[in-house]
Amino acid sequence: MREATVSRKTNETDIKLTLRLDCDSTKQRKVTVDTGCGFFDHLLTLFASHGSFGLDVSCKGDTYVDFHHSVEDVGICLGQAFSSALGDCAGIRRYGSIILPMDEALVLCAVDISGRGFLSYETPRLNERIGDFDTELAREFFTALTRKAMITLHIKVLSGENTHHILEAIFKAAGRAVSTAVELDSRRISEIHSTKGVI
Repeated sequence: MREATVSRKTNETDIKLTLRLDCDSTKQRKVTVDTGCGFFDHLLTLFASHGSFGLDVSCKGDTYVDFHHSVEDVGICLGQAFSSALGDCAGIRRYGSIILPMDEALVLCAVDISGRGFLSYETPRLNERIGDFDTELAREFFTALTRKAMITLHIKVLSGENTHHILEAIFKAAGRAVSTAVELDSRRISEIHSTKGVI
């Protein structure tokens, strides 16, 4: 099974994260998330569940300041875990994309496991907060994730009015697109899917 555990401790956060890419059972796909921010926990759970990943996250952060450091640092750790679990990326499909509806919201998400960290993130103007979660932090999470995982990720909200629905759709779509990209392709099981020979 491709999996990785990352621990990261700074003056702002203390995080332990385990990611499992190949989950053949409900037990392996178990998702346990505790970041101190309920809505962010919900979004991470959606990402992992819709990606069919196993994910365990524990984050103790300086939430008396705000949730910025916790959200960004979880993104860093999750990106590192993807990079570690994928290794040299031999056998993966590399690309994944989806257009995902969530009620009135519609989100396009496309990913390339490219070895280059790049994020394009286009949303309409969102409500500033959902509960105690600053909605601009979603972008900070994906910025950190793409940089550390070294992937290209495009997220574009095609339509939507309800901020809660839009963010849910973004995290569901990202999970499903990444899941497709990291899936092993039986036709190329020992090959690296690049004419360069490396990713």
